[in-house]
Amino acid sequence: MNTEQVIKSGIIKGDEKTLKKFYRDNITYIKGYVLRNGGTMEDVEDVFQDALVVLYQKLKSGSLEIRVPVKTYFYGICKNTWRSRFRKRQRVLTNETLIINQEKDIDSVTREIELADREHLYRKHFQKLSSDNKNLLLLYFEGKSVREISKMTGYTEGYTRKKKFDVKKQLLTMIEKDPLYNELRVTA
Repeated sequence: MNTEQVIKSGIIKGDEKTLKKFYRDNITYIKGYVLRNGGTMEDVEDVFQDALVVLYQKLKSGSLEIRVPVKTYFYGICKNTWRSRFRKRQRVLTNETLIINQEKDIDSVTREIELADREHLYRKHFQKLSSDNKNLLLLYFEGKSVREISKMTGYTEGYTRKKKFDVKKQLLTMIEKDPLYNELRVTA
């Protein structure tokens, strides 16, 4: 069995050793996310436990096909759990003016979280590109013309256009295959 299978099996069986290791390996990421986004240590523990129950139920049902490491999938569950709690918590205010202001703040914070998540998703997959492809896109993002880029890279202008298109398509394909992409599309 590979490590991913051991983790999945341990979670399904409720293996204490596996669960403790899973907790130690993942709590830091969850803690950082929740605390950065308005939560407390108590929220961190609650989110972790709730997300673990969701993961357990999905694994136990046998209908879940995870194409990323369990750790990555779990992090996504935790983020969604926290976002949901954060929104509910902010709506509890009774004063109408406060509610309106709070909703604006929530929308602002939510947008910031979603923008940060989108940027993280983009950067994660951008880093997977070859150095030549990254360099080509960086020149393009700097506002360089196709002519300037072709002189700098030694490619013909036609090849530069085609390569830029292919690299952007490759990057977009990688991003669209990431489970976080679908989560971000749902919240947008």
